Amino acid sequence: MTAVRKITLLGSTGSIGENTLDVVARHADRFQVCALTANKSVEKIFLQCQRFHPQYAVMLDHESAAALEDKLKAAGLDTQVLSGVESLEKVASLLEVDIVMAAIVGAAGIRPTIAAARSGKSVMLANKETLVMAGRIFIDIVKQNQATLLPIDSEHNAIYQSLPKYFDGNLTTAGVRRILLTASGGPFRRSSKDELENVTPEQACAHPNWVMGKKISVDSATMMNNGLEVIEARWLFDAAPEMIEVVIHPRSVIHSMVEYIDGSVLAQLGNPDMRTPIAHALGFPDRMESGVKSLNIFEIARLDFEAPDLNRFPCLRLAYQALAKGGNMPAVLNAANEVAVESFLTGKMAFTAIPAMIEHVMDTISPTEIDTLDDVLAADSAARLGAQEWLQCQV
Repeated sequence: MTAVRKITLLGSTGSIGENTLDVVARHADRFQVCALTANKSVEKIFLQCQRFHPQYAVMLDHESAAALEDKLKAAGLDTQVLSGVESLEKVASLLEVDIVMAAIVGAAGIRPTIAAARSGKSVMLANKETLVMAGRIFIDIVKQNQATLLPIDSEHNAIYQSLPKYFDGNLTTAGVRRILLTASGGPFRRSSKDELENVTPEQACAHPNWVMGKKISVDSATMMNNGLEVIEARWLFDAAPEMIEVVIHPRSVIHSMVEYIDGSVLAQLGNPDMRTPIAHALGFPDRMESGVKSLNIFEIARLDFEAPDLNRFPCLRLAYQALAKGGNMPAVLNAANEVAVESFLTGKMAFTAIPAMIEHVMDTISPTEIDTLDDVLAADSAARLGAQEWLQCQV
């Protein structure tokens, strides 16, 4: 009889969190939710607590924690409510927890994700920023504490599935020639530069294939999402930047590919549904049912590919530049992008100003080495300040 595995879900109210709970609910005999966390989504996490009865619920926002506690008490639920980053770290490293789903969007997810790795957990990584901002530091912590790292991004999970079962972290000995990261191209793949000038937040968030949060939807529209994925792949698979190539595949059926030195190209295919990589990681090394509809290859009929246009989508170019410079530059890129996307979503600047802000910040901050998490957070703060100053100058 398989032992029940306990889960902490960092970011339970986002799309990844909700999909994870959907898969967990299908296998209630195998998994138990120990802790749920969110920022301010009190109503959503309250409903999740009613259904899954976690031991802990953590709100990053203190006022939201107080509101949730009142609702839980009124409903007669005994879930303990905590708040703040330290509490996120606590539930990510609980002794009784086996699996931590790291799905908090943005830099706020770094500290609890690192706490999970330090505790030797099985870390299901959906938080891009941990690898983008602190890749070498995080990977070293994973290795030192014998944690298990399983990628949840559909592209990286596809690569993971396409690598040999005996893969030991060395692409050369595995016979890998290159990694092909597929990208949908987002909603503006065919748009001219002039058309991009007038893009609205609603248009940018209307992804043609995936249902995602606003921030990642805008990143997909600018192709920054794919740039961040290149940086992630560099650390996840210890891949040299020149081994990682982005390929636009509009149908989002092939989630990524691995080319080998013998000419073979292995790919992972499936419907665009995040429950597939989530179920793969939850069940690893076994397979388990996810609720995802079977892929109808006759309905798809054809698979198209094209090269990305770096002139229309300069964010991808900026990501490669940040990776090449190394040190603090990926953290600077990420922080500037977060400010830029938020500024666009709140109507403070145009869609095409996003790469302009990022490039300005990267040009004005000197490259330095990153040795500690404090170095990472300092680079993050400096970039956010530089981005805000740039924005003020545009008004």
